[in-house]
Amino acid sequence: MTEPAAFFVQKPGAPRLAFLARKGEKPPGLFWLGGFRSDMRGSKAEFLDSVAQAQGRACLRFDYSGHGESEGAFADGTIGLWAAEALAIFRALTEGPQIVVGSSMGGWIALLLARALAGLGESARLAGMVLIAPAVDFTEELIWPRLPEQVREAIRTEGAWMRPPDAYGDGYPLTRALFEDGKANGLFGGEIRSHCPAAILQGMADADVPWRHAMRLIESLAADPATITLIKDGDHRLSRPQDLAALAKAIELLEGERRGG
Repeated sequence: MTEPAAFFVQKPGAPRLAFLARKGEKPPGLFWLGGFRSDMRGSKAEFLDSVAQAQGRACLRFDYSGHGESEGAFADGTIGLWAAEALAIFRALTEGPQIVVGSSMGGWIALLLARALAGLGESARLAGMVLIAPAVDFTEELIWPRLPEQVREAIRTEGAWMRPPDAYGDGYPLTRALFEDGKANGLFGGEIRSHCPAAILQGMADADVPWRHAMRLIESLAADPATITLIKDGDHRLSRPQDLAALAKAIELLEGERRGG
């Protein structure tokens, strides 16, 4: 099957951002937020689009700058920049209520999106939120503590360190700006709001985002309805058929909660 060609949107002076949009009549729409170094054509994003197609819903997915088919250098990216791009795309290209699905870093971006929409008085646009292995505050909480001191010193003094290739692909830079901005956009340490019902899917065999990290998040979501599903043998990707079925079920349950059923 031929994959659909991406469309592009651009703000003056900013990189062009690639997106894929499916039209649909049944609300709410589905809005995908991918993870760190992932793209909008990954298996979970494709599955979400297939769910939207089967149910007659709209689905919007895009690549952050420096990711996938979007322009920009990955090394120039920060959490705040990617969250601002998510907000701009959400407001410009979606209509009506949306269920936001954020994977890994996308879970952090989803919660920053919720905060931004609340500040704009637009929380009603959020019909629900599914957070898959949500890597909230991962720069400060998960990556920085695991780096050797000599690497942290290189980042502080030289501004960046090139991480070698890993199981997810080629090497990539970790920049001082990424960590400083991540700390500035940190959510832990206070109440976290989704401003809508939230469902967390978390693998207990996740080596990148420990399941206790997700438990800490749900404890912080005290003001909003939230559930967590722990998948005992699930890894960070959560892209096996049974994991994707759990994602579809979470969307179904959020839709039922929205209808009051």
